[in-house]
Amino acid sequence: MLRRDFAAFGFASALLHASQDQPLIERLASGFQFTEGPVWLPESAVLFSDIPLNRLIKWSLKHGKQVARENSGGANGNAIDSRGRVYTCEGGARRITRTGTDNKVEVLAERFEGKRFNAPNDIAVRRDGHVWFTDPAFGKAEATRELPFNGVFHINPKGDLSLVVRMDRRPNGVALSPDGRILYVAVSDERAIRAWDINRDGEASNPRLLITGIDGPPDGLKTDSKGNLYVAANQIVIYSPKGELLRRIPMPEKPSNLCFGPDDKTFYVTARTTLYRVYPDAKQAQAQP
Repeated sequence: MLRRDFAAFGFASALLHASQDQPLIERLASGFQFTEGPVWLPESAVLFSDIPLNRLIKWSLKHGKQVARENSGGANGNAIDSRGRVYTCEGGARRITRTGTDNKVEVLAERFEGKRFNAPNDIAVRRDGHVWFTDPAFGKAEATRELPFNGVFHINPKGDLSLVVRMDRRPNGVALSPDGRILYVAVSDERAIRAWDINRDGEASNPRLLITGIDGPPDGLKTDSKGNLYVAANQIVIYSPKGELLRRIPMPEKPSNLCFGPDDKTFYVTARTTLYRVYPDAKQAQAQP
């Protein structure tokens, strides 16, 4: 059985599952209110949001958990581009921002046709700089909304904003296929994943319902290098690129989102009060230093 002793680093970690036929799940950091939007940073750290505390948190093996940004605008989903810049859905401030490697925060979008966004939720960035994000109205955002619909939006590398689709139901997580040619959107109210083909200019076509009947409203989602979709719902549910159910990974807390580390051997899960690390293959985990 694999165990890791993190006490020497001044923070807690607990091994929750470890067997040859189960994933290995580690509790890396706890004590948060509601975590979301994890993204892997080049410095071998995970950046994620604690929405009620209005903070961005950074976790690393070397330093444990640290506050990366106070007054985050109610940050929710995060993503990173090929230049190491972090894109954030500031749900409270109702805008999309980009933080450079110099920590300067730039506003990319905050209105569509003169009206403020509802509460930007999740975001994905393609290698060539095209950006997609979801803008549902959950909870308090419903009472203050200016747009009469829930939307999925696109920002091109020049900064031009366009609407991909307007919805009555609420889109949530968003992800891209490894080749950047397919856009995936989790629709919480449908318990479904929808997909679009996207071309080099970021234009979407061929809308389709890819996955239905998800166990719980889907939240965040990511794709691995093979194009499999990992969906945070009542548990982590894994589907093939064709929408076939491959595996379920129960979590100690209901997951909200996830991101991969430097490869497919590990992924990190934000789940309410805790950040977890998951090794889907316990045999591979045992081989890690």
